[in-house]
Amino acid sequence: MTTEKPATPETTPVDHLRFHRPHAHLNTTFGNDTFALRAEAFARFFGTPTFLGAQTLIVLLWVCLNVFGVTTFDVYPFILLNLAFSLQSAYAAPLILLAQTRQAARDKAQSDADAQHREALAVANTERQAQAAKNTAQLLELLEQNTRLTEMTKSLTERIESLTSEMHQHMNKNPRD
Repeated sequence: MTTEKPATPETTPVDHLRFHRPHAHLNTTFGNDTFALRAEAFARFFGTPTFLGAQTLIVLLWVCLNVFGVTTFDVYPFILLNLAFSLQSAYAAPLILLAQTRQAARDKAQSDADAQHREALAVANTERQAQAAKNTAQLLELLEQNTRLTEMTKSLTERIESLTSEMHQHMNKNPRD
């Protein structure tokens, strides 16, 4: 037969993320499947220096190849390049807006969870302060009782000493007196 200890605040583990768990579904922007993860990675890639550098190199190479006559698949005014930019924008803008919207939702949920956590901490702190005040009052009362008992003990000790002295004097009196 095993005896289990009842759960107490000291033995119960505290879930520090309890206020954030209801918002866990917002952690990934587009969901958890492969497409969603790749779409989010693609949306995040648009604002990186790597993307900007690669796009600049591709545009320079495209223009140079067509201007210097190496190839003529897209001569000036570069309508095919313009079409490629339009196509890129058509896909990039919605992905970026969706990522921003979902990030705003995650930020709000995080803020709400943090506010709940701060409120829980404030309530717990108030409870601890009230308990500390109660304990302090009890300690002061016990200290006062201890002081009264010490004074009574001193008074009784002095009285016993006085009575002992009287008895001693009475017993030591000369029988001839």
